Amino acid sequence: MLQSHTQLKMWIFSALFAAIIGILAQVTIPLPLVPITGQTLAVGLAATILGSRYGTLSVILYAFMGAAGIPFFSEMSGGFGVIVGPTGGFIVGFIPAAFITGLILEKTKYTIPQAMIANTAAMLITLSIGTVWLKFAANLNWSTAFASGFLPFIVVGVIKAFLASWIGITVYKRLVSAKMLPAAHQISG
Repeated sequence: MLQSHTQLKMWIFSALFAAIIGILAQVTIPLPLVPITGQTLAVGLAATILGSRYGTLSVILYAFMGAAGIPFFSEMSGGFGVIVGPTGGFIVGFIPAAFITGLILEKTKYTIPQAMIANTAAMLITLSIGTVWLKFAANLNWSTAFASGFLPFIVVGVIKAFLASWIGITVYKRLVSAKMLPAAHQISG
């Protein structure tokens, strides 16, 4: 009974974070091909707080809801066309990024420095997948894809990785302390 209660709670947290990702996706700074959005910060928060399994679940829920037409993607967009379009690789890249962030934390320690390493690795994964996708979906050469999909996001990505680490570890520890969230070793499997 306790296990099913914990699992239900984690599913609810995953759904909540899927909604948070969709909300923060609306915080955008427009750029020519790929906007800077708050969704990468939200993905980092989900993975840092919920771990590999449930953080990834929240990102998958977000991607499915957006692909189904809910205007969850940046600039209130939605639909499968966004996933297969030029910026779809960034959304797809959030899935392994969330998993890797949670996995690194589960295999090391839930500290801000470890979370910073995990979130920085996740940022590089997202940018790499997104840039390769952008190159093919927008029919760009490699240098243009790199200049449009990777380079402009490094500094902002490091800032978002720090914020996701700091806020995420703080919230994670408070939720565990309040017994609202099980400790990482209890939810990772």
